[in-house]
Amino acid sequence: MTDIVLTGFARPSEIHLRDLMTAWVPSGFERTTQPIAASTITTDPEGLVAGDVTIDTRDGPVPAYRALPAKGGKRPLVLVVQEIFGIEGHIKDVCRRLAKLGYFAIAPELYFRQGDVSKITDIQEIFAKVVNHVPDSQVLSDLDAAVVWAQATGKADVSRLGITGFCWGGRLTWTYCVHNPKVRAGVAWY
Repeated sequence: MTDIVLTGFARPSEIHLRDLMTAWVPSGFERTTQPIAASTITTDPEGLVAGDVTIDTRDGPVPAYRALPAKGGKRPLVLVVQEIFGIEGHIKDVCRRLAKLGYFAIAPELYFRQGDVSKITDIQEIFAKVVNHVPDSQVLSDLDAAVVWAQATGKADVSRLGITGFCWGGRLTWTYCVHNPKVRAGVAWY
C-alpha cells in the first residue's frame, strides 16, 4: 500500500494517512478537525430558524436538529443522515449550511433508542453497544417520520425531497433512495 504523505503540520516529521486515520476515527469527526484545521467551519444561525426539535415516530418521540431560512415560503426538504458519531456539531453545521442555501434541512437522532454515542469515546464500543443494534427498518421509519414532521410545519416542500448522509449515513442515503421513490436527489459522503 502506498502512503499519502502530508507535510506542513505542527509535528516536524511526516504524517502518513494510516497514522491520521488511526488517530482521527476513534474520537469523532468534529473533534478531530479541531487541531488540524486553521479554523473549523461553523455556520452562524443568523437569518435561520435552527435548533433542536422532537419528531413523532411510530415508536415515540425522537430528537432531531433542523434548520431553514427564517423568511420565505416552502423550501425543498433535505434529510441529513448522521455518521456513527450521532448528531454532533458537524451534522448540525451541515443543516445550517443547507438552510443558508435555501433548503429546509433536518437530521433526526437515529440512535436515540439504542444509546448516546456522545458519551462513548471508543469506536469499537460505539459499534458494539449502539450502531450494530440500529435496524435499517427503524432508520427508514424515522426518516419517513421526519418527512411527515417537516411537511406538517408548512415550511417544507416534500415534492422536492433530497437526502445526504455521511459515513454510516452514506449507506443509509442509498437505502432510503430505494425505500422512498419520492426522493429526487441523494448524495452520500465517504
